Amino acid sequence: MIDECLVVEFSVTGDDCPLAEATRETGATIDARPPQLRHDDYALLRFSAGAEADELADALDADERIRYLHVSRTDSRTNFRCLSKHPCVVHELTDAGFMAETLQYREGTERYTGAVVGHDVLQGVLSAAAETVGVSLERVFPLGSEDDEAVAQRWDVTPAQEVALRTAMEMGYFSVPRGATAAAVADELGISKSAFLERLRRGQATLFAQVFG
Repeated sequence: MIDECLVVEFSVTGDDCPLAEATRETGATIDARPPQLRHDDYALLRFSAGAEADELADALDADERIRYLHVSRTDSRTNFRCLSKHPCVVHELTDAGFMAETLQYREGTERYTGAVVGHDVLQGVLSAAAETVGVSLERVFPLGSEDDEAVAQRWDVTPAQEVALRTAMEMGYFSVPRGATAAAVADELGISKSAFLERLRRGQATLFAQVFG
């Protein structure tokens, strides 16, 4: 039995996949679930966006690599489902043992967050990353008990929302007086201020709904 699990973050630049190109073209930020690869090499994609969602939908609808695009809206988010014929970079890392949790696309750059079990598997994942154009390691750290709860989504918030809430708390955003501004927390997360505030509101709404019924 392996006792150690590691959280790993990768960034991907220069990818010409439909989602990366669409965010580069429209300025939208996409939060995606890990793609599911079918036997016919089509990938099932599920993702959401806030601002620029209409432009994003138009860009993806015009992309010949995208099939069966479905768009639905809930509150301030727009949800997308589709098939993509373009190979996903994350599959290269998954084949080596990377367990993707969240994927984000922003201005053509991708950020993958997930886990690997043990240092031996980590070395294999890093070797696969080194052979894949544009993939670089951003962070790696041991998975703690509090992270296990995040992966299990004990409170039913998304990993991205939980990271936003946790970072805001650690930086003193909720303190009186505030220890950090929304812009400062957004910079720490590497996202826009509007994206941070949206994650914060949605995460708080989910938590409050569960706490107060």
